[in-house]
Amino acid sequence: MVSRSSVARPRVVRLAGLGVGGAMLLALLSGCSVDGIGSAFGGFGWPQGGISLQAHKMYDLWIASTIAALIVGVFVWGLIFWCVIRYRKRGDKLPVQTRFNMPMEVLYTVTPVLIVAVLFYYTAIVQTDVDKLSAKPDMTVEVVAFKWNWQFNYRDAPGAEAKTVASTLGSSDVIPLLVLPTGKKIRFEETSKDVIHSFWVPEMLFKRDVFPGNVRNTFEVTLDKEGRYVGRCAELCGTYHAFMQFELVVVSPEKFDQFLAAKEAGSSTQDAMGVIGYTGDDRFAITTQPFDTRRHGQSWNQNNDPVAAGK
Repeated sequence: MVSRSSVARPRVVRLAGLGVGGAMLLALLSGCSVDGIGSAFGGFGWPQGGISLQAHKMYDLWIASTIAALIVGVFVWGLIFWCVIRYRKRGDKLPVQTRFNMPMEVLYTVTPVLIVAVLFYYTAIVQTDVDKLSAKPDMTVEVVAFKWNWQFNYRDAPGAEAKTVASTLGSSDVIPLLVLPTGKKIRFEETSKDVIHSFWVPEMLFKRDVFPGNVRNTFEVTLDKEGRYVGRCAELCGTYHAFMQFELVVVSPEKFDQFLAAKEAGSSTQDAMGVIGYTGDDRFAITTQPFDTRRHGQSWNQNNDPVAAGK
């Protein structure tokens, strides 16, 4: 005759083994950085190479959420396969039917609620941080979108009443360059001259719609990696939507000060790029190039009036 204790002992051993395995997995994960795990697995589908502090926080949230989902998934899959093997059919006798198991029902009700609450908590923290506006940003850039190009105004303060100290205007012949420094809190204030557009630099892992009228969509970033990155309109806005591009040029604060001083002195964007060490074709966009808009080289400003190209 087999005693109950002898039957229960293997179950205790299996549960203890499962607990030890879970503890070892958590210890292994805690010894690795979120960024290291994400890099090892290709970001779990999230784009890597963010160039702002805000992008890094969103990336870390994604990786942590994915790891948590994988841990829950492995646990659930383990239970499913264990039940399939442990309670597989061994004859024609009907197994004992259990109408309910209160501890189990409490477990699979409370656990998902706790998981969702934790994910919501950290998502709200990161979202709040990404959308946070500082009282005194280091610099302000007004983004003016129009069919089908961009104008970037460097402003002396936040708000619609601030003054523009320098400006870069795109044309159908010259991709506009948005030159910005690293390590500074940069506020973007967006407005559109006609329809809804969308300001998007893929490496910033962030985009924000640009609305017409008196609506000024505002956000801030702090860039931490120098380089040159393509920018696009991410909102279908008309015939030449695909051509509505710009280039973000991230430089050191010292080079940016030289660039802005040259612009304030009346230099063109390309001449100001030459002042900070860019020569030849590097004074123009290198991540993208103008498309053939079939306008026969004619350029347009934000009011859709023809103007001279290359300003």
